[in-house]
Amino acid sequence: MRLSFALTAALTATAAVALTATGASAAPGAAPAGTAARPGVCQEKALRISASPGGQRHVARIAVTNRGGSACVVDRIPTVTFRGLDGSAEPVPPATSGAYVLSPGERGYAAVRTAAPGTTEGHVVRTLSVAADPSHHGVTFGAAAVGMDRGIRVWEPVSTLWHPSRAAADRALADATR
Repeated sequence: MRLSFALTAALTATAAVALTATGASAAPGAAPAGTAARPGVCQEKALRISASPGGQRHVARIAVTNRGGSACVVDRIPTVTFRGLDGSAEPVPPATSGAYVLSPGERGYAAVRTAAPGTTEGHVVRTLSVAADPSHHGVTFGAAAVGMDRGIRVWEPVSTLWHPSRAAADRALADATR
């Protein structure tokens, strides 16, 4: 019993030292002393989402703008879905959800390839929807808004992560889809 008590005391002391050394707080979700709290998830009404032609066949550019007064977080993977089809565009490179912080007035850019150039496979849909965070409803865009007047051909669609510039998103799509 005495050994158990001594072991528990030693582990508690070690944890306390580790927390102090890293600046971590014992309270779950609390920010370390001397640091600002991590921004919360952006409210959907504080965001503006836009879409435009991507300059290549089967490619659309999307953007998200933080119109709010403080920094907030969207998922680093835009959620791009297509009317009448299950699933969403896969991120390239493959990635898991994570935080992408947008300061007030800041934009994030991504590129979406709905089908490989020249493909005749897949489905043709009239709309695509974009959400900056999976918890949001998103905004729906017609085929003409993204430069696909004859409809949006969907076959193995992919999307880049959010990037700080349109050029960076375009490069990421080109690199990932070679």
